[in-house]
Amino acid sequence: MNKTKSVLLIAAIATMPAWATPAIHWSYEGKAGPEHWAELGDEFKTCKAGQYQSPIDINQVIDGKLPELKFNFHTDTKTIVNNGHTIQITVKDSDDFTLDGHAFVLKQFHFHAPSENHLFGKAFPLEAHFVHANAAGELAVVAVMFQQGAENSTLRPLIDSVPERQDRVEVMKQRVDLAGLFPQDKHYYRFSGSLTTPPCTEGVRWLVMKQPVSLSAEQLMTFQQALKQANNRPLQPLHGRVVVD
Repeated sequence: MNKTKSVLLIAAIATMPAWATPAIHWSYEGKAGPEHWAELGDEFKTCKAGQYQSPIDINQVIDGKLPELKFNFHTDTKTIVNNGHTIQITVKDSDDFTLDGHAFVLKQFHFHAPSENHLFGKAFPLEAHFVHANAAGELAVVAVMFQQGAENSTLRPLIDSVPERQDRVEVMKQRVDLAGLFPQDKHYYRFSGSLTTPPCTEGVRWLVMKQPVSLSAEQLMTFQQALKQANNRPLQPLHGRVVVD
């Protein structure tokens, strides 16, 4: 990835949900749905031509004895928006973790209902994507699965802050402890993939947490009602890729 492209991509992930391209309308259903993304414009060709696309079903894993992720949680949330594709939250400071000798800094996180990635054939009702970038503009997405169960107190201020109007960006008025959105066990599955939305850019480091966290049935319903439709891209073929844990 060249320097100019890296700068543009970092700017995009910080300001636009799921790296959307405003000039081209895309959706999760109908003629602008996932099976047609590559037909919507040259910028989206990778959505069909790419060989390392996300999401995937993680069902065959090589034991790489990967260490737990060591997150530095010290960021508070900044803004929240429901743009019709997802509910996205931007952050104020710089949560980060180290991977491959580089610091990856959190830019934003957003939600997909149901989950995009699957674990051994199982889908989850909700998946959060925490989008990080290093100084070179390379991306790492940490994915957390949510399963229905006890209420998640960390989600409460996020849900309370979801704007009623679509595309309306609002300042988060309540503090959110992001550590509560992650499982205690920080082990994960790792693979090389892509953005799960147009332009489906490849070269993204994917880290999918092994253990889910919980949310209540009421909290899940709130997400589903706000999104109005499922916002998960269908599973993509592995094309020989290796998943390591």
